[in-house]
Amino acid sequence: MKREMAKRLLCIAAVGMMFPLAAQAADEDLQLKIDKLSKEVADLKGSVKKVEDKSLGKWLTIGGDYRFRLDSLRGETAAFTNAMGVSQYLNSLGLTAPPTPARFGAAMAAAAVPAYKPTNDTLYTNKFDLDLHAKATQDVTVNVKLAMYKSFGSQGTDATTGTYFSDRVGVMDGTIGHIPSSSLLDVDRAYATWSNIADQPVWFSAGRRPATNGSPSNLKLNNERPGNGGTPALLVDYAFDGMTLGYAPDIDILPGAYAKVCYGRGFDSGFETPTNSIKDTDMLGVAIIPIDTDPLRVWLQWNRGFDIFDAAAMNSTSFGIPFKATTNLGDIDWYGAGAMSTLKKVGPGTLNVFADFGLSVTHPSSNTSNGLGLMTNTFDGIFSGQPSSLSSKTGWAAYAGVRYDLPSKTKIGFEFNHGSENWITFAPASDDMWTSKVGTRGNVFEPYIIQELNLKPISSHLSKTFFKIGYQYYDFEYTGSNNWVGAPVKISSIQPSTALMMAPVKSAQDIYATFEVKF
Repeated sequence: MKREMAKRLLCIAAVGMMFPLAAQAADEDLQLKIDKLSKEVADLKGSVKKVEDKSLGKWLTIGGDYRFRLDSLRGETAAFTNAMGVSQYLNSLGLTAPPTPARFGAAMAAAAVPAYKPTNDTLYTNKFDLDLHAKATQDVTVNVKLAMYKSFGSQGTDATTGTYFSDRVGVMDGTIGHIPSSSLLDVDRAYATWSNIADQPVWFSAGRRPATNGSPSNLKLNNERPGNGGTPALLVDYAFDGMTLGYAPDIDILPGAYAKVCYGRGFDSGFETPTNSIKDTDMLGVAIIPIDTDPLRVWLQWNRGFDIFDAAAMNSTSFGIPFKATTNLGDIDWYGAGAMSTLKKVGPGTLNVFADFGLSVTHPSSNTSNGLGLMTNTFDGIFSGQPSSLSSKTGWAAYAGVRYDLPSKTKIGFEFNHGSENWITFAPASDDMWTSKVGTRGNVFEPYIIQELNLKPISSHLSKTFFKIGYQYYDFEYTGSNNWVGAPVKISSIQPSTALMMAPVKSAQDIYATFEVKF
């Protein structure tokens, strides 16, 4: 009996000793399964991340804006003689010798234009921009902007052009998408940027450049700051094709500082042949931005235009003839310096202020276009046989403004700019109907109000919807605003017998209102 009991206890002890071994084996098997499952989860996460990195939201950003605008335009001209009309009258006579004084007097009388008041009470326009930002490879991005801008009831420039200012007689290469023309969606910008070259704060960019709507015009347009791709709006507002090399060092006392060298082709003359000796028109610029922060942005700019063309290629419905470059008139240097600042907690809101200064210096060649050179001649001089002047001309301009942003999303702004007798800029793509206001030889006053709607952004944090009402008053002191062909004539000295290419506008007004959506 005792022996049987001992055997049973021994069996029970043996079985008991086997339980830990079995449990240990089960734990090891479970751990192996857990490790395998963890690896599978990790691999799955890696696969998901790769898919996410290649998804549209990670490498492609889409945005843009739509604008409906109403303008009411009124102007006043001085009585003058249409110089082109004089030439056409004399050509119609089929003369083989210089005209006699009697015939010349008849031509002047036939081309006389009395003073009048051009108006366009209700000009409606649609403007649409589509922005694409793609991350192609590491440190390489591609930016594209497609633009459409047209007048209601018009597939052309008839509604917005006239024989008043050279930057508004038609649409040229650098103003497509910025001057009302057609419902076509044109390429306004398309450029690739390579950043962090050799692991340094250096970038290279080439393509159709972001050389429009630069600082400080972003305040009135209710846009974000244009970044290091923009140009000062006082000197350049033109869609160039070119390239940029930039450098942004990290300097504690100069936050956000960068510098860049820009090159652009303003006009390609095509093949050089025995009948075509016109040179290409190129632009070289150097920009130094010593400080670029929210509280303060400072910029210094130098540009040089080489072999400036006499006329941009375009079809002008105003003159009824196609324009094209026929010669090179010389070079122009531009110098600019400006600053803009954002001052928070000024009363209940935020105050934005800016000031900009520009200088233009011409270097005319001996070439002339239809008797006119780079600010050297007038038709009066040609008709009277006076010799052409080849002296350099210096002009200057000042541009200043404020915008006060209230907590109610109301933004109240005012801008003023003045251009001297010989001031020249290269800004035909600016967002003005009569003519680019920063190229005015005289004064322009512009108050405006922006009211943003208190609506939650959905497409991006920068999305917004707003209304804007503004008023522009142009007080012209000299002819030739936004033009470098021919010498300026003082508006107050113009007589009915003064022969001019463009109708001399004494003053102009534009009351405008917009409804805009940025997404």
